[in-house]
Amino acid sequence: MEPGRTIPTYNLPTGRSNLFAVDQETRSRPPEPSRTPQQLAEHVRDGMFANDRASKWLGMTIVEVGPGRAVLSMPVRECMVNGHDLCHGGLIATLADSAFAFACNSYNELTVASGFAIDLLAPGRLGDVLTAHCHEVSKAGRTGVYDCLVTNQRGERVAVFRGRSYTMKGKPAV
Repeated sequence: MEPGRTIPTYNLPTGRSNLFAVDQETRSRPPEPSRTPQQLAEHVRDGMFANDRASKWLGMTIVEVGPGRAVLSMPVRECMVNGHDLCHGGLIATLADSAFAFACNSYNELTVASGFAIDLLAPGRLGDVLTAHCHEVSKAGRTGVYDCLVTNQRGERVAVFRGRSYTMKGKPAV
């Protein structure tokens, strides 16, 4: 080495102490309670809905959840109708998307939409109660496919929705 030249030093953690701290933190945490698949889906429903401001603002209610499935309903209010006096199609898609979110996160693995398609079959009208029934079609690895049927209170089909999901392995939904 040349005289007068210094070697840079870095204050990097050794890694050992950090790993030890993480290990100690993990050991001190109580174990996750054992739940049935149905109880897990209900736990995820409660945790997600507590923070779901959009679904609440739109007046959605969760009718039921289970592993890979969810049913949500939404009344069509005055503020939801467009210039043709029909429920805005984007709000029908939002109802289906919310049901999709609860269905694909029901295993408590953080799962997001990678895309969806919707076909609007009939209009929703002021005063209607729309219900989205969503169920898992396929789940393999990190991807899934879910179908939702949106109906009105008379059981008439309003829309069909197909969502594609991507799961972040190792990250809980709630």
